[in-house]
Amino acid sequence: MTVTIYGTPCLSTRKAKEWFTEHDISYVERNTVREPLTIDELQAILRLTLNGTDDIISTRSNVYKDLRKDISALSLKQLLDLIQTHPGLLRNPIMTDDKRLQIGFNEEEIRQFIPRKMRESQWLNWRLHHLRPAEG
Repeated sequence: MTVTIYGTPCLSTRKAKEWFTEHDISYVERNTVREPLTIDELQAILRLTLNGTDDIISTRSNVYKDLRKDISALSLKQLLDLIQTHPGLLRNPIMTDDKRLQIGFNEEEIRQFIPRKMRESQWLNWRLHHLRPAEG
């Protein structure tokens, strides 16, 4: 399955793309400023979150600060419309493959996108080279 990286060109997005390339995991990139997410895409992302819109909204962004809106007072429809109009409200990057979701670049958490067989192989290889049998 192909990972989709949603976001704007920034350091975190660049790190994510480099990580996927290094691990030979195919991805497609979507610049959310040039091509904002649709309501359906936003809803699909929200279905994978633990904390809903709190997970995807960047409260530290200039867009958020400049809007001076009480986002918690908006209906979901109003908030999704606002995100479409101001994609800079989203955290970067948002990575998904329809089953998994990663928001922001985190070297440990992004490993969830490594296919299970590859992770098992890496673990066995690590054990082979790092664990020694007890001498007795």
